[in-house]
Formats: sequence, structure tokens, C-alpha cells
Amino acid sequence: MAVNLIVDFAEGRFAETVSTRALESAAARGYRLQHTTRVDDRLAAWIDWRFAPSWWSSEARAGEVWYACDARGDIAGFAAFDARGLRFPWLRAYERQTDVGIFGPYGVAPEHRKTGLGQALLDLALAGLRHKGYARALIPAVGFERLVTMYQALTGAHVADTYSYTSARRFRTTILASGGGTNAQSVFERAAAGQLPLDFGLLIANVPGVPVIGRAAAAGVAAQTIVWNRTSESRATYDTRLIDAVAGSEPELILLLGWMHLLPPAFIARFPEILNVHPAFLPFDPRADDVMLPDGSVIPAFRGAYPLRDALAANATWLGASVHHVTAEVDRGAIVVRTPLRLDGLTNPPDVIAKLRPIEHAAVAAAIRRWSFEHT
Repeated sequence: MAVNLIVDFAEGRFAETVSTRALESAAARGYRLQHTTRVDDRLAAWIDWRFAPSWWSSEARAGEVWYACDARGDIAGFAAFDARGLRFPWLRAYERQTDVGIFGPYGVAPEHRKTGLGQALLDLALAGLRHKGYARALIPAVGFERLVTMYQALTGAHVADTYSYTSARRFRTTILASGGGTNAQSVFERAAAGQLPLDFGLLIANVPGVPVIGRAAAAGVAAQTIVWNRTSESRATYDTRLIDAVAGSEPELILLLGWMHLLPPAFIARFPEILNVHPAFLPFDPRADDVMLPDGSVIPAFRGAYPLRDALAANATWLGASVHHVTAEVDRGAIVVRTPLRLDGLTNPPDVIAKLRPIEHAAVAAAIRRWSFEHT
């Protein structure tokens, strides 16, 4: 269960003097606070890194942000406010309430907690909503009692409504995979545990005998192998067979979990709800070929079939995992969830893969949850 909290700005609460005190308090502790109406790439990457796995960077990009840097210039915390266009069910009752502004997401790096920075960022964001003319602030989706208590103590908030994070329905899902299937295994296990609202109609592999087929069988999921024999079958004929097989499973969602076969435009047009996991940290801008990281460095986006090989060849110090919507342009669909991974000197591919797999699994699960919320 979770709650929505409401902060009433009546009686001068979070007036301009609150902002002044917050700035002075943070400066006295060595922090430089900045306000931005557009989250830049470094701040977005830092949010993805520090609060993984989450889609908080997407929410922050939908509004304005106060953020803090310490004496070394490192980002220490942020508070977003006035997000627009979000599609989560816990916000729908407030969509037409023009006097209510949205607070959050909000987070402080662990090493900067209990310094007063969190209070300063909270005050600035709420004062920002009041300054924009809202009469009340919504603090949505608070899932822990200690956080409810904290917000009530610091802001005078009261509980407006309660709801469940559990989806009211389950989504029929088809998985396309080509290899070992650890991502599919993670999805099977989380769905069986009630953590993901999915029912599986079919798993399709395009390579005979790959381990993912056995993983599907063990999970009680029907599996089918559809191989393209390039010497005896045209690409168009193979694509038709694949589309027909997927259509027969009647999916609401398709997951590409290690699928190593380019999907044709006809497939994407027929099945618009497709999520793909890609083992690299991709930029939000689909046109960009580089991506900024939490430390401010920039590396290639490493799109395509061999991101790990390409990253190691480029001596990259970061990699990551991204889950994105599938479009006709390879690895350029809208980002759902992404997580950067610092390699910390790892250069051996098996070691990198071992460190990357849990990041992928968590990112996939978070992306499915976000997708299900947006379609509930």
C-alpha cells in the first residue's frame, strides 16, 4: 500500500522566506544549490546511478529541479517539482485540479544525509510550487510509514488517499530471446512471486537448443523455436512466420530479452508495445550518439549488437543497462528505465557480464512495473 500526501500552502506556509533560509542553511554547510527548468544529462545520469533501479530521471525531466553540489562540485541531492504529462494511476485523480502541483521525486546521496541538505531541498521545491501559484502540493506514492511520518513532520502534510501498488490486472506477455535467458528467468521468477503483473503466452527463440527454452519449460511457459534458414527462405517469409506466431499468442506486451534478430517495420507496426533490454547506458535523446555519465564524462552510446565488445575496445570506464521502447531505428526508442554501471577497472568480459546481469534484471523489472502502471 502507498499514500498520496497533500501539503496546504495556506497561512503563509512555504512562503519566500523559506527559500531564503534554505539557501542560507545549505550554503553554511558548504553546498551550492541551483535551480533548473530543464534537467541536464549529467544530473539525469546521476539520478539513474544513485537511485537505481528507477525511472526518477524521467520524472525529473518532466518538471523543474533544485539540486545541490558539494564543495568538490559533485552532485549531492535533488528535489523535482511541477512535473507535467506523467501517466501514473496515483496522479489521475489530480489531473484536473489546477490548484495542485506535484512534488518529487526527491533524493539525497547517502553520504549527504543528516546534514540538513534534504530539508533545504524539500523546502525549496515546495516553495517553488507555491511561487508558481499552486494552493496545494501533492507528494505522491509514499510507500513507507517512516517517510509518511517524515513528510508530515517537515511539511504539515496530511494523507489524501491510499492505493495499492499491485496492478488491478495482469498483462498477457510474449518473450523473444536468443540465448542463455537469465533475464527471462528473472522475469519468470518475479512474476511468479507476484512482483510483476504478467501472464506469459509464449516464448520464442530463434536459435535451436538455447538455454532459455529450458528455462521457459521449467517455468511452465510454452516455447517455440523459429529459425531463419537464410539459404532456403526469404527474409520476408521468415518475418511473416514470426509475426503469425506472435499474433497467435495475443500479446499485450512483448519483451525482447536478448533477442538477436532485427525486427521488421511490419512487426513493430503490428505490435506497438515492445520493450527491449540493451546492455549499455543509452542517452535520452534518440538522435545522440554519445551519452553523459554521472561523473560528467562522455562515452559513445554503444548501440548495436556488440555493446560489451565495443565498450571494452574503447576502454570505457562505464557501461550499463537500458530498457527502451522498440522503434524501427535500432536502440533509439524512448527510454523507460536505464542504469549506469561503473566498471571499476574490469576488462575481462565474463567479469563484466557477471557484474552487469543483476543490473539488467533489476532494470527490466522496473521497466515492466513502469509500463504496467502507465497502462493500468
